[in-house]
Amino acid sequence: MFDSLSTKLDNVFKQLTGRGRLTTENVEAALREVRVALLEADVNFKVVRDFVGKIRERAIGSDVLESLTPGQQVIKIVHEELLNVLGEGQNKLNLTTTQPPAIIMLVGLQGSGKTTTAAKLALYLRKQNHKPLLVAADIYRPAAVNQLVALGKQLDIPVYEEGITADPVAIAEHGVKHGRETCSTVVLLDTAGRLHIDDVMMEELVRIKEKLAPQEVVLVVDAMTGQDAVRAAGDFHQRVGLTGLILSKMDGDARGGAALSVRAVTGVPVKFMGVGEKPDALEPFYPDRLASRILGMGDVLTLIEKAQESFDKTKAEEMERKLRTASFTLEDFLDQIQQMKRMGPLSQILEMIPGVSRLTRNLPANAVDDGQLKRVEAIIYSMTPRERRRPELIDGSRRRRIAKGSGTHPADVNQLLNQFNQMKKMMKQYSLFLSGKGGKRPPMNMNMFGR
Repeated sequence: MFDSLSTKLDNVFKQLTGRGRLTTENVEAALREVRVALLEADVNFKVVRDFVGKIRERAIGSDVLESLTPGQQVIKIVHEELLNVLGEGQNKLNLTTTQPPAIIMLVGLQGSGKTTTAAKLALYLRKQNHKPLLVAADIYRPAAVNQLVALGKQLDIPVYEEGITADPVAIAEHGVKHGRETCSTVVLLDTAGRLHIDDVMMEELVRIKEKLAPQEVVLVVDAMTGQDAVRAAGDFHQRVGLTGLILSKMDGDARGGAALSVRAVTGVPVKFMGVGEKPDALEPFYPDRLASRILGMGDVLTLIEKAQESFDKTKAEEMERKLRTASFTLEDFLDQIQQMKRMGPLSQILEMIPGVSRLTRNLPANAVDDGQLKRVEAIIYSMTPRERRRPELIDGSRRRRIAKGSGTHPADVNQLLNQFNQMKKMMKQYSLFLSGKGGKRPPMNMNMFGR
């Protein structure tokens, strides 16, 4: 989502760090470009004005301009002020209650992804050792109840529903009672959305809140709607009183201004962000990590957390041994691809590696395409187990058979085998380099799966 903004800010910082000394004019010129970049990213005008003003106040001073590394000092200031906009520190859900279950009331407009987010949040809470219950209190949107029931069945999470004829306030109340009877620790209320904010909708939400006194009232906002998301958050907060926000569709190609504006405008903290369509594509919102991603500094902590969730420890240790000895096979390679896919889209993973996000911006559009991973999988699946273990057996006729079975060309099979052999050589070289037994550090190949 922040590719365009990150690229523009990166260009500004390159100009600053490329100078030995900075003048007031240099800083002003850079701030003008920063202002334009933020406005083009659909960041709220007032937020941009305050943000740039604070950077100017701190950057145009003797401590920075006379520093040995003035460009780096400005980048540090931008990072710190970006944290002030996004909010410092993670804001966790408040699930403290004297009488379980804790109640999370999800609100939002139609199309924001509220029902899907409710299921994602329930799955996230179950991974945190909670026992969640979903309550279908949206009786107005066609198939909303059926959608939540289907998601609950898919994720093996219980759903309480009374169809589409009962009163939503009664459904919510009965759902909480059912959660108490079934020893649920958290009840998530999927309340009704509307195509636009209206008094009837708000009154219903106020009645549910007054009746149940939820620990959290969380607004799900579509990050792709830009300033509309900010306005909706302000209206909901004024009428209902929000305790948190979830930004959905953060994996989209929108400009990202809502993510940078909504907390600063409303004062309500962002608690989660949706980063994909899969049920587990919901991440806690860490302002410092997002700020680092925007500035091209990566996000190693989130990458480690994703790896810990996706990779089997025993398999990882075995793979480490095989990589050290360069004895891994195409079967091992296939297993690694599948585990890596569970971490999320390849482009998102590369964004989290410091420095790599800048490299990928200069690559062709299809250089980090997840479709290429699927093509590699198809080719390996078309091989026999013996061919996967001993790829040197694959001759011309076998290549043609594998290509036909995978819907590719013999040249694609050749390319995969060549790149696999290069990878084995590179890993062996890297192992020697790390062990101190000789060997040069191998170069990074960003197009390992390319055509």
